[in-house]
Amino acid sequence: MPLKSASARRSALLAGSAVLALVAAAPALAQQADETIELEAIVVEGGAGSATGPVDGYVAGATATGSKTATPVEEIPQSVSVIGREEIDDLGAQKVDEALRYTPGVYAQPFGPDSDTNWLFIRGFQATQSGVYQDGLQLYSYAFGGFYTDSYTLERIEVLRGAASVLYGGSNPGGLVNLVSKRADGERRREAEVGINDAGTAYFGFDVGDQAGETVDWRVVGRLLGGDGYSDYQDEFRGVVSPTVTWRPNEDTALTILANYTYMDQTHGGGGFLPYVGTVVDAPFGRIDPDANFTEPDIDLYERRQGSIGYEIEHKLTDDWTVRQNARYGHSELHEISVYPYGYLGYALTPQDPDNQLTRINFEHQTTVDTFLVDNQLEGRVDTGPLEHRLLFGADYKWFNIDQMQATGASTPISATNPVYGGEQGPRSAYIDQDLVQQQLGVYVQDQLRFGDGFIVTLNGRYDFVDTDATGTPSYSGSDGEFSWRAGLAYEFDNGVTPYASASSFFNPLIGSSAAAGFFQPETGQQYEAGIKYAPTWFDGLFTLAVFDLTRQNVVTGPFLAETQIGEVNSRGFEFEAKANLTEQLKLTAALTAFDLEITEDADASIIGNTPYIVPERQASLALDYTFGSEAGRFEGVTLGAGVRFVGSTFADNANTLEVPSATVFDAKLGYERDNWGVAVNVTNLFDKEYVASCQTAYACSYAEGRAVKFSAHMRW
Repeated sequence: MPLKSASARRSALLAGSAVLALVAAAPALAQQADETIELEAIVVEGGAGSATGPVDGYVAGATATGSKTATPVEEIPQSVSVIGREEIDDLGAQKVDEALRYTPGVYAQPFGPDSDTNWLFIRGFQATQSGVYQDGLQLYSYAFGGFYTDSYTLERIEVLRGAASVLYGGSNPGGLVNLVSKRADGERRREAEVGINDAGTAYFGFDVGDQAGETVDWRVVGRLLGGDGYSDYQDEFRGVVSPTVTWRPNEDTALTILANYTYMDQTHGGGGFLPYVGTVVDAPFGRIDPDANFTEPDIDLYERRQGSIGYEIEHKLTDDWTVRQNARYGHSELHEISVYPYGYLGYALTPQDPDNQLTRINFEHQTTVDTFLVDNQLEGRVDTGPLEHRLLFGADYKWFNIDQMQATGASTPISATNPVYGGEQGPRSAYIDQDLVQQQLGVYVQDQLRFGDGFIVTLNGRYDFVDTDATGTPSYSGSDGEFSWRAGLAYEFDNGVTPYASASSFFNPLIGSSAAAGFFQPETGQQYEAGIKYAPTWFDGLFTLAVFDLTRQNVVTGPFLAETQIGEVNSRGFEFEAKANLTEQLKLTAALTAFDLEITEDADASIIGNTPYIVPERQASLALDYTFGSEAGRFEGVTLGAGVRFVGSTFADNANTLEVPSATVFDAKLGYERDNWGVAVNVTNLFDKEYVASCQTAYACSYAEGRAVKFSAHMRW
């Protein structure tokens, strides 16, 4: 798809020329490297030290998320967390956001259990739309258009906290989540898993793979899930299949093809978009039942059809230089109808009649998304005197097209205490009917330098050009360019201690316009971070302590259709994480988050100095998993797991007049593993604590997940 502006086309030509020049120059650079020093290679395929393969227990050896090259986690000059398949399963997580509830800096499920979206905030900023990636390529979403990833298809989930634009272009300021797919690895595997929860949702998953000759590996992962939800009238069906094939024609070349098809059909659950009075605090009638559902079951609809296909190709030019290209095309179709509450009768914040009626919004949208992304990389090693360089040159391109229609109409109210369904809803009229294209083109360079028997310096630079064109209602267009940078310094001591410091900038392209601001310019900002990473030499573990100061600028603020971009928010604080395989039988993960989130500039001067709603400034968690060994006799293979999560208080409004209390929740696991089969029971929110996850204004409070009991059984052969 051609870029729409002349400057964009010039940038594309320059980027292409730059990549060709780099590839052409690679042999000469490689010759220079050969004449100086041959550096030890980092394993990037398979094994516990892989950047994409299985994690050994809870402690990852390497990641590519923080540098786009396979690098030990402790050498990244930013805070990084890796949640591997084993930890995901130990937590009993059936969604990505469930797997991140024990990760520092991440606030998962801020709107409660949402079966069709993985909602995430990182360091205080919403990451769901612009901060989620899969296999290093962005899963960008806008409005209701995006992609859903089933956690069963993933090998690991990686979190890079802080500004990441220098690697990935436009992105969430607080950090990103990279979802790493299960890949064909040449292993013969035959795995099946079944499960059911106490609401009646059951699933069947399979993971099979093998070799097809000496040069081809294949793997197919899939899951079928369906049944009732925890809310009244809620139900769901989801099917996903993700095949991968890897072809290695010779020892220097590898091509991996990754594909996915996902289908979802469900009736929405309740628990969200409820008033503050009646959820956080008592109404005259008490509290609204968390299981109540205020949609219209006969017309409620959520249907998603999506597919993607992509590839990763890598070719080793010499022992020290490698060229690779990653690409993916995705298509998603989504149709949704929902009738949801918005305050009491007459949009009031308190009950207005004896039946405690809720006003409802009658909403529908039809959305189609097409997206194409490609990332070209040239990686090499060069020695210049006492400096060892690991260089990365790249150019990437993102094309995102959304065709959307949003409509609303009249709706009947419904009682919060005695809902009666079947009332006739009015016709819906479109208020948005738009076709929008956003394109982003970036060129980047990275140098990881080593010297002085322990010093590690990471230097990054990147320039991006963004072009947005929306036709229909509303229509607008605009373009902008932005430079991003990162500089990091670390020192690796022999005892496993690595202190580090870094500074970086970011930008986040926005979509929209107003009479006051015109076309919205990208958000920008900078982050300063320092910390210590400790990888003990006497047991397998990784401990990270980070302090940071992150400023987000150009925030859109002000009344609807009259927005300005004078907003600024500052997030500063610290995070601690411990991941350890204390023994072969005992594993631990612990996290602590404490930061100060502050509105420093806004069109509404009265809220400057306040804390934005939704996000807690304090979180803590601890989880242990112990498996009895042969010395336990008849208890051999039994697993006991326990976890505790603390979520601090939040505000329901930016005026900070309405507070949402903190909550402490306990989780538990009982499992048994024998030979090639195993069973497990996971219980989240063990004591069924009823609490509100957050409120985005006093009209939209969401209950957190109540007690959920999940049984699973698996077999390998």
